[in-house]
Amino acid sequence: MSIQPGALVSYREREWVVLPSDDENVARLRPIGGSSRETCGVLRPAADLLAYSLPYERITPAQFPLPQPDDAQDHTAVSLLHQAARLLLRDGAAPFRSLGHLSLRPRPYQYVPLLMGLRLDTARLLIADDVGVGKTIEAGLLARELLDRGEIRRVAVLCPPYLCDQWQKELAEKFHIEAVVIRSGTIARLERQTPPDTSIFAHFPHLVASIDTVKSDRYRAAFLQHCPELLIVDEVHGAAAPPGERRARSQQRRHELLLELAGKPDRHLALLSATPHSGVESSFLSILGLLKPEFRELNLSGMTAAERIELARHFVQRRRADVRRWMGADTPFPERDTAGAEQAYTFTRPYRAFYDDVYNFARELVASAETLSGTRQRMRFWSALALMRCVTSSPAAAEAALRRRLDRMEDAETADLLDEATAADLDAAFSPLIYDPVETETAVDVPPGNVFDMQEQDPDWNDRDRRRLRAFARAARSLMGGPDAKLAKLIEITDDMLARDYQPIVWCRYIATADYVAAELQAALGKKHKRLKVTAVTGTLSDDERRLKVEELSGFSRRVLVATDCLSEGVNLQEHFNAVIHYDLPWNPNRLEQREGRVDRFGQMSPKVKAVLIFGADNPVDGAVLDVLLRKARDIFRTLGVRVPVPEESDSILNVALHSLFKNVRAGEAVQLSLFDQFDDSGKLIRRVHEEWTAAAEREKESRTRFAQRAIKPEEVARELAESDRALGSPEDVTRFLLETGRRLGFGLRRVEKRRQADIYHLNPGTLPPVVALRLGDVPDPWPITFHSPTPEGVSYVGRNHPLVEGLAEYLFDLAFHPADGGTPAARAGVIRAAQVTRRATLLLLRLRYLQYERGGDTPSLAEETVTWGFTGRPPDITPLPLAEALALLDGAAPSGNVPAAEKREILVETLAWWEQLQLPLQELLAQRAAALQESHGRVRRILQRGRIRVEPQMPPDLLGIVVLLPAPKGIRK
Repeated sequence: MSIQPGALVSYREREWVVLPSDDENVARLRPIGGSSRETCGVLRPAADLLAYSLPYERITPAQFPLPQPDDAQDHTAVSLLHQAARLLLRDGAAPFRSLGHLSLRPRPYQYVPLLMGLRLDTARLLIADDVGVGKTIEAGLLARELLDRGEIRRVAVLCPPYLCDQWQKELAEKFHIEAVVIRSGTIARLERQTPPDTSIFAHFPHLVASIDTVKSDRYRAAFLQHCPELLIVDEVHGAAAPPGERRARSQQRRHELLLELAGKPDRHLALLSATPHSGVESSFLSILGLLKPEFRELNLSGMTAAERIELARHFVQRRRADVRRWMGADTPFPERDTAGAEQAYTFTRPYRAFYDDVYNFARELVASAETLSGTRQRMRFWSALALMRCVTSSPAAAEAALRRRLDRMEDAETADLLDEATAADLDAAFSPLIYDPVETETAVDVPPGNVFDMQEQDPDWNDRDRRRLRAFARAARSLMGGPDAKLAKLIEITDDMLARDYQPIVWCRYIATADYVAAELQAALGKKHKRLKVTAVTGTLSDDERRLKVEELSGFSRRVLVATDCLSEGVNLQEHFNAVIHYDLPWNPNRLEQREGRVDRFGQMSPKVKAVLIFGADNPVDGAVLDVLLRKARDIFRTLGVRVPVPEESDSILNVALHSLFKNVRAGEAVQLSLFDQFDDSGKLIRRVHEEWTAAAEREKESRTRFAQRAIKPEEVARELAESDRALGSPEDVTRFLLETGRRLGFGLRRVEKRRQADIYHLNPGTLPPVVALRLGDVPDPWPITFHSPTPEGVSYVGRNHPLVEGLAEYLFDLAFHPADGGTPAARAGVIRAAQVTRRATLLLLRLRYLQYERGGDTPSLAEETVTWGFTGRPPDITPLPLAEALALLDGAAPSGNVPAAEKREILVETLAWWEQLQLPLQELLAQRAAALQESHGRVRRILQRGRIRVEPQMPPDLLGIVVLLPAPKGIRK
């Protein structure tokens, strides 16, 4: 028997809907009243063989059962069945096919990249929205939509390894895309799950892979061969082509990999970065060139109108101000509390003496290097920087770095290593330990003790130098927990934040500093603030351990997270924290924004977030970092409203500034930017870079205005979302469904408060039907829930795909089709008298099915919708009601008189007998709905190259329920 997708069949004594299948020998079936979770596959040749002995194994045609006249109840019970049926739809007949599979409600502006992608033959986009606007959601939405349209079957995400777990979680929880993580620590396990002679890149349908793993020689060729049809690249700026002869060989190899992947013209690409323009135009053009090769040759400052229009089809870049109230929807980004944004401390006398000794020693190192060879000169400068970075961070970091060197003093001297190293080798080895490069795969947070190991190999390094380092280590140890003004300032700031209901993250540069700070904060504030928990999360922990630590900490009402920069990139912490304290100044302004972006982003429910920089007023190194880099970055943002990277490498400009500092500033002297003007050419360089930085910010502001995608009008998105909500149900529909179901089933659900935009309800899970409660797992009683996102802390978001909604909808659907004695909360038939009608009106609750063929393909997708269709009169002389009027009658008609049970039954018997006579007008209805669906797809696509989608209605529709409205007796007014 040939089985057409969309047909109804009987199998194993149950009715099913046939779903499209890629294999003609496998029938994919879904229960007529179940969800997509219950979809199964039947191997038809095996089922046919079994059917000779077991007849119920044979797949046979079936008809949808009609309502029974004896099961009539009030129309509200029928309306509830309609709501349940609509909320169970996953493959909805809507312009956006993906919305039935989402576990979130995207903000309206997040549909713009999706519309852009659908209007291209091959979706190739650079999404460069501000930090915290929701690029992950925008890319996930595109992936889910292309999957549900059948245009792709597989998805891959390339990202740094520290983002792999987060991407896997986001895809699974929000988009129902189950992906495996591929990085160095998971490959062996995945290979054991893969059949012999099969690549893991081919075996698993959806992948989240570390870009540095797949770019390696071992895996590169296999990934190039088996890369899925859609590739999402997060933090793509780390894979831009590095300019000139820069040392970033790893970055160059990432870019070469992406070039090959983008070379396949039909591969969909979504490139994500909040900072795609590093300040180097050639690097930015190399990213644009991945979208279209000709973009690599653009003259960005002199583009023609045609070039700007073409680039705008692929490039979207929006500030928060562009999307905050887009389409009238208020997106609650937090405001920054800038009061006290910089907090200075002054060294205590013991720490001042220690710092001066170390600083003067660092100055001597730099001065003595003037007569040495280039490599040894470079080595001494790195040693000076390492000393100052550790001492400025904390006595714990200084002691850890110096103690590591002392522990290794007995190692054999290998001066040859230093002789063989080049200046580039030293820079590559030590820069991640001292500066804050954001292009590295993972932030390095160990103290730079190996700098001193290498310095130890220098023959010019004498016993006096070694003794002084030993003395520094002992001094640092004695200062821990003692007179530390920086620590005291942190305790003061944290105490004030906790008192004002802020939950801060304290950012530190090194592991030793984070551990030291966490212990001291807990000891100092633990008694004053009840239930305070301070936890350190550093690079010593695995990704899973870090996540568990943060989740454990979130259970405390008062909490402080002390973290190194292993958590500063890409990890979302806004649900549990709303303030940032920079205990150690970052030596890169991009790192500053990354840290603050963990809490200052969409989904932050606190109306305000706070960020504080701690710096030493009498610390010349802090002064140089502040004035050369950090204050300039904040001035640009305050003036122009955009954040842009330093036009040159931040470590290069800081190198020049600190070298001048060591040469010209003695310990204890204050540092101001103007002071650099007195130093050789360093002041001129800094001024020039600042001017270029401001000019770059001006260009960036113009770019974000030009590529904010104002060509896509809010009303376009609003129309398609309204169509989707009509087909699938809105958050308001979910709220209404649960409240009405709660009243009918008697479980406790009550509104208790409103936080910002979200109404909070308390639900008592013990009062739910047991079969529904089992789906929820371990939830509190009462259970705080909301139907709107973003969701306040401690509250669960319940959308249309949540197990609670799905469980209740299936439960009601099953009760309606298998009613028990004594009535059920949902029913398939009802008869009432209503003042809203003056003639007898019949309402049919229909489930319509369509087959959709994309771009001339042979394998269709199935789409469904529920429709309330009504008419007055009797067949064949009927007058159809507008669909909106019919739905309004179903939801709003109020009983205004009794209808005896015998009369109800008689009316339903008569009306159900008309079903066959109604097939012709129903066929016209399906044709009209199919045409409307086809038109909505055309509006979304709006291009001819792709070919029009073909929508075929499937007859007959399912008659889920029926309501007959009788005119009210005379004398009863509406």
